[in-house]
Amino acid sequence: MTVSYTLQVADARFGGFTKLLFRWKGSIYRLLYKDFLVFCAVYLFFSLFYRFLLTPKQQDLFERIALYCDHFTNTNFIPVLFVLGFYVSLAFNRWWGQYTSFPLPDNLMMVVSGNVHGADERGRLLRRTLMRYANLSSVLILRSISTRVHKRFPTLEHIVEAGFMTTHELQKFESLHSDFNKYWMPLTWFSNLASRAREEGRVRDDIALRLLMDELNKYRGKCSLLFHYDWISIPLVYTQVVTLAVYSFFAFCVVGRQFLNPEKGYKDHKLDMYVPVFTLVQFFFYAGWLKVGELIINPFGEDDDDFETNQLIDRNIQVSMLAVDDMYQNLAPIEKDKHWEQRHFSIPYTLSTAAETLKPAFKGSTFDMRSTHWTFHVSGPFVDAAQSSKKITTKMFAIFAG
Repeated sequence: MTVSYTLQVADARFGGFTKLLFRWKGSIYRLLYKDFLVFCAVYLFFSLFYRFLLTPKQQDLFERIALYCDHFTNTNFIPVLFVLGFYVSLAFNRWWGQYTSFPLPDNLMMVVSGNVHGADERGRLLRRTLMRYANLSSVLILRSISTRVHKRFPTLEHIVEAGFMTTHELQKFESLHSDFNKYWMPLTWFSNLASRAREEGRVRDDIALRLLMDELNKYRGKCSLLFHYDWISIPLVYTQVVTLAVYSFFAFCVVGRQFLNPEKGYKDHKLDMYVPVFTLVQFFFYAGWLKVGELIINPFGEDDDDFETNQLIDRNIQVSMLAVDDMYQNLAPIEKDKHWEQRHFSIPYTLSTAAETLKPAFKGSTFDMRSTHWTFHVSGPFVDAAQSSKKITTKMFAIFAG
C-alpha cells in the first residue's frame, strides 16, 4: 500500500514534520535497518579485534592502517556526495516520468461517451467494447512490467476470467505470431471497431472519428512509453559505480573511524568514545540516499511506496464503464440555478472559514503600488528615436536643476 502523508503536512506547524519521523511503514528505517546493523556489527568486530586480540606490535600496525584509511575517507578520493546526488536526481526524474506515463482512460472515455451514439443495445455494446479494449491494453503492458499485476494475472486465461478479454479474442490474440510484446493488439481492435462505428453512423462525422483516433494514439503512446521505461534502464555501469563508491567508502570507514589508544597521542584521537556517533549518522544519510535511489528506480515492484498498479486497474475499468454506459445521456433535468434572479450574489461560508471574507480580493501584485507620474511633452514628430530620447533627458535635467 502506497504510504501517503499529505494530510499531515497540509499545514506547516511546529513539530509537523517531526511526527513523520516516528512512522515505520514506508520509512527509511525499514529500508535501511539491515544494512545499518551489518555495518555496526563489522565495526564492532574490528574494534574488539584491535583492543583485545592484537599484540602491541600488531596494534601499532593496525593504528597506522587506520590512520591511512581515515585520511582516505576524509578527503575527496571518493566523491560520494557528487555521484550520489546526481544518481538520485536521475532516478527521481525517471520515477516521475514513469508516473506521468501511466495510461489513464479518462480522456478517452469522455470522447467515446460523447461521440459514439446510440441508446440501444448495439450502441451500448460498441462503447463498452471500445473501453474494454483500451483497458485490456493497459493490463497487458502492466502485466509485463509490474510484479504485482503479473501475480494477479499470471496467464492470459486469468485475464479472460477477469472479463477484460473474451475467449474468441484470446484465440485471435494467440493466433497472431509475433516475437515482441503484443500489448498493442487491443488498440488495433479499438481502431477498427471505431471505423466500423463510423460506417454504421454511430460516429456521426469524420471529425468525431479523428478525435477518437487522436485520444487513442495518446493512450497508446503512454503504454509504449511505459514499455520503453521498463526496457531501457539507467545504464548498469552507472548504478555499479554509485554502489561501489558508497560501499567502498564505508568499508574504509569501519577501519579508519576506529577509536585509537589516546595515550599514543595520535591527532584527533584524544578521546575513546567506543561508539562512532558521527560515522553512524554519516552512514545513515549516505546509505539511506543510496536506498532511496534503489527504491524509486523501478516503482513497479512490491515495495511500500511502489505504484498501486492493481488498484489503478480496478479504478480504470470501473470509471470507464460508468462513463460510457451508466452515464451515457444520463443527464439531470436542466433547471434554473439558485441565483438565476440575482445579478450580484455571494457564495456562503461556513463558520470555520468566515474569516476569509475579511480578506480583500487579490487584484495583482502592482495594483496598490504607489508611483510618481511624470509627463513629458516633446515638440515635433518622433522621427528619430535617439533625438527624442535626448530631448526627454534634457527636459528631465532641467526639471531636477530647477
